[in-house]
Amino acid sequence: METTETLVRLKTEAPARIAAAASTEELDELESEIVGRSSPIAAGRRSLGQVPPEQRRDLGRAINDVAKELEALIAARRAVLASAEADAALADDAVDITLPSRIPSRGTTHLVQQVMDEVVDIFVAMGYTVATGPEAETEFYNFTALNFPPAHPTRLESDTLYLEYGDDPEGVLLRTHTSPMQARYMEQHDPPVYLVVPGRVFRRDQVDSTHSPVFHQLEGLAVDTDVTFGDLKGALDHFAREFLGTEIETKFIPHHFPFTEPSAEMHVYANGRWMELLGCGMVNPAVFEAVGYDPDVVTGFAFGIGADRLAMVRHGITDLRHLFDPDQRILEQYR
Repeated sequence: METTETLVRLKTEAPARIAAAASTEELDELESEIVGRSSPIAAGRRSLGQVPPEQRRDLGRAINDVAKELEALIAARRAVLASAEADAALADDAVDITLPSRIPSRGTTHLVQQVMDEVVDIFVAMGYTVATGPEAETEFYNFTALNFPPAHPTRLESDTLYLEYGDDPEGVLLRTHTSPMQARYMEQHDPPVYLVVPGRVFRRDQVDSTHSPVFHQLEGLAVDTDVTFGDLKGALDHFAREFLGTEIETKFIPHHFPFTEPSAEMHVYANGRWMELLGCGMVNPAVFEAVGYDPDVVTGFAFGIGADRLAMVRHGITDLRHLFDPDQRILEQYR
């Protein structure tokens, strides 16, 4: 009988083929061929209906015995191959723990933050206190308390970013400088006051090589009895030499700011040319009156430093946009 001959041939030849399988993938193909749906075992089971009844039982039992024997051999071989393949995979993934570890690339603070931290350190060493304030400010602290007249052009929406904030009759805006902390701090502290305020500020500027709607500023304030313009010049000259080097020169040129009188710009001679570095001046008596100080008793000076500009001057950066570019190749130059 053909089925019986096929079973004998399978039982004789299949064990050697199973033992010779070199991978679980090869064994899967062999299993499908020997005991799968298209195998001689499956064909023999389908043909049982054509076998005489008196032979059907014995033939069926013989088919099942051969199938079970071959399946057992396949399972045993699969266990051996799977174990060997797992060992090989582990060997490929092995890590030599005696090798030095990989040191990840370390991050750093942004260049502008580095500059602000250094400037703050310089003034703290001179006895100044550090304070921060809200970035969303009221018109009173941003303008009125600092002696900006109602018709001053910087109050216009063309210059300043206003916020929709409830029904507050007093306008709310993104601060245009860190100077509002002058008024806020003096309201809460009696003189003497020696204060430096770092932070972000916002103006309605178009982005170009020297302008950005978001930039960084450090405000300084010194209030005491008998503070003079000479004290201002001495403090700022010391700061400039600490930050840019002792070989630089400084000069003060008259200017105008609503909250200082007299006012000036401090220029420095660096990188082979004169350049503006910051604005400063003696605190206007109207500012003292707005916060409850007696201008007949105290005097003081204030200054505002652009941290982004300081970074550009020190590192020879010619385009402000490089400071805000997320390109890692640019940022890594200023670690």
